[in-house]
Amino acid sequence: MVTENKIKFAVIGCGHIGKRHAEMIIRHPDCELVALVDVKEKAQLGIEDYQVPLFKNIDELLNAGIDIDVVNIASPNGFHAEQALKSLEAKKHIVVEKPMALSKNDAEKVIFKALHAHKHLFAVMQNRYSPPSVWIKELIESEKLGQIYMVQLNCYWNRDNRYYKPESWHGKKDLDGGTLFTQFSHFIDIMYWLFGDIENIHAKFNDFNHSDLTDFEDSGFVSFDFVNGGMGCLNFSTSVWSQNLESSMTIIAENGSVKIGGQYMNEVEYCHIKDYSMPQLAPTNPGNDYGAYKGSAANHHYIIENVVDVLQGKAPITTNALEGLKVVDIIERIYNASK
Repeated sequence: MVTENKIKFAVIGCGHIGKRHAEMIIRHPDCELVALVDVKEKAQLGIEDYQVPLFKNIDELLNAGIDIDVVNIASPNGFHAEQALKSLEAKKHIVVEKPMALSKNDAEKVIFKALHAHKHLFAVMQNRYSPPSVWIKELIESEKLGQIYMVQLNCYWNRDNRYYKPESWHGKKDLDGGTLFTQFSHFIDIMYWLFGDIENIHAKFNDFNHSDLTDFEDSGFVSFDFVNGGMGCLNFSTSVWSQNLESSMTIIAENGSVKIGGQYMNEVEYCHIKDYSMPQLAPTNPGNDYGAYKGSAANHHYIIENVVDVLQGKAPITTNALEGLKVVDIIERIYNASK
């Protein structure tokens, strides 16, 4: 039985991640899924079991008169800002998948609207909840590593014609945005979360084997300095053959070195720090390709739990709107550095 005090959610976009949002909403005892939005039919989407109305677009949803507290936006990247603005105009709280927008300017418009509408804006960066991420955040904040000298971020994945299908939004500049927005923004977020903003950016991109699949680069070298001290680099590619290789972060510091790796930075591969013994971490899901519910998507239940806690006055937002904006800003500056 649905009680009046349940938080009512609508989900826009019913692909892999949108269905993950819907699943986590349904599982939470304080939540109710009241509507879905997608241009495809339920049978095409594999969501026949969801006993809620499916609307073709956000305008149909907002004009239907349904009682909605929160709109979860899991549509193609290029729609995020527009749909967030419309939802905020309708006085709904927003949960927006990464990236919040495809430009800093659009992300700022969304934040401005949320402030004036007095509604919460949650930026989804669920990789922060993985045990290695939680551990390394605590390690950095404890200053046990001392001065940070160098940080290397390596993101080497496979994305080929199994992913970039002609009918998909993936690979299209106006809807996808680019490799850093769609594939690797989570790891740029982790880097920013740990070490702060970057400056003195130099970037070089190439398109090795995606010229017939995408409108943008598949690989890049990026170097920069951290505003808080130390230097870093980001090396990335989606041109890896057949399957994902790794997403890793190596930290060289005054009192030791650390490397977290695996496909989704879900493993601690090296830890050697002066006068420090590494604790036993909780196990993490290993992850697998093309949006299945492990790895990068394994922590979405934490997002829904945080939304509930915030709306019930029990906790602050885990990833606030300004942090979501900052990730968009950093990616935009990286792309501009190559021009």
